[in-house]
Amino acid sequence: MSQPTGAGGIEEFGYKQELKRTLTLKDVVLYGMLFMVIIAPMSIYGEIQLASGGLTPLVYLIGLIAISFTAMAYMHMSSRFPIAGSVYAYVQRGINPHMGFIAGWLILLDYIFIPSLLYVIVAAWGVSLIPQIPWYVWILIFIVFNTVVNIRGIEMTKNVDWFMFIMEIGILLFFLIIGLKYVLGGGGYGELSVAPLYQPGKINAHFIASATSIACLSFLGFDGISTLAEETIDPEKNIGKGILIAMGGIAVVFIAQTYVAALIQPDWQNINPATGFFDAAAKAGGEGFRVLLLVINILAVGVANIMAAQTAAARMLYGMGRDGVIPKAFAKIHPKYKTPYVGTLVIGVISCIIPLLLNLTQLVRLVNFGALSSFILLNIAVFVFFFIKEDRRHTFGDIIKYLVCPVCGIAILLFVFSGFEKLTYVIGFSWLAVGIIIGAVMSKGYKEVPDSFKNLEV
Repeated sequence: MSQPTGAGGIEEFGYKQELKRTLTLKDVVLYGMLFMVIIAPMSIYGEIQLASGGLTPLVYLIGLIAISFTAMAYMHMSSRFPIAGSVYAYVQRGINPHMGFIAGWLILLDYIFIPSLLYVIVAAWGVSLIPQIPWYVWILIFIVFNTVVNIRGIEMTKNVDWFMFIMEIGILLFFLIIGLKYVLGGGGYGELSVAPLYQPGKINAHFIASATSIACLSFLGFDGISTLAEETIDPEKNIGKGILIAMGGIAVVFIAQTYVAALIQPDWQNINPATGFFDAAAKAGGEGFRVLLLVINILAVGVANIMAAQTAAARMLYGMGRDGVIPKAFAKIHPKYKTPYVGTLVIGVISCIIPLLLNLTQLVRLVNFGALSSFILLNIAVFVFFFIKEDRRHTFGDIIKYLVCPVCGIAILLFVFSGFEKLTYVIGFSWLAVGIIIGAVMSKGYKEVPDSFKNLEV
């Protein structure tokens, strides 16, 4: 198997360097945290508080541990194969090209539909803020902005990311400060209680299982970092490291903000599932602060989160188009901005259409099915490639990294996967069936492999 050069060169994998390589470790960490949305818990806090019995911070901690096994799988594969395409490329190289196509096809459910899902959420928030502006106008405004910025280049995207990061961190710190001041001044719990993190009698196997199901999905987006491999300096080191740092960083801010919100509102039984966090903000900082938080959430999701999702989707389509497993038009690079503009435009058009056809619940089902099923294949690829093909099984460390961790990752993902509703399976497996047919057609009955494999030992 061809190995990386250590300098981020991709020629050894059968490709040419076409994308502009400018991203540093801090840039990819920033991208990953924005993709996962620094203030994401604000929109779903009330629902998790009710589901967890007031232990939302603990739910996020459990979720971090559970999804870390898959994050390590990304780290192992990204250091070995620093190329665009993410799980598509990793399963392709780790198992075989045809399974790689299936993994890529499955995660396209995540990467293609998540922008539409987020546009629907932002539109609903926008209408609640300014009812005079119709929901589809909100969607069009954000689609045009995000598409233009993404086509203009990764450097412009990076600059927008930094602005959004500073804005989100700033409002989060302000919330933490006024929240703690409110609590220590006698409001809510009136002290720094451990109750949001631990309550005797509540922590059991059922709680941990439920928490895993809830929180694993909250960390979706860390995988998008791997799609930037061909635009990152020293991707063999920086992609995997960036994933772990972003995961750790986002877990800290998730736990911190939900802990303070829980301190403000001890009576979790009567929390409003839709507005719980914003209600806590209003208690601590007044109604004006509630409105400000809503505006920041609209910008955070509508710009930072969706832009990151569209970036990842375009790179995934680029990687698959370059191999010819989907139309090669997706591999076209903008002559001036050096970006995969065809995929970016296609995602923008899809995001205009999908909200007219599917509701929020249906979109959530599609996204979750695609992400978790492709993650399962990724963990299998780590085991097959390192433990079986490369015979990395003779030290304790290798057994932990390439056997125990992938098996734990697969078991956790299967557990979460088993909790989906029937309609999710119907839609998801229908999508898989279509992908199998397309793969068979494009590969002439799964006999042909991409050109990049024909001159390599795979």
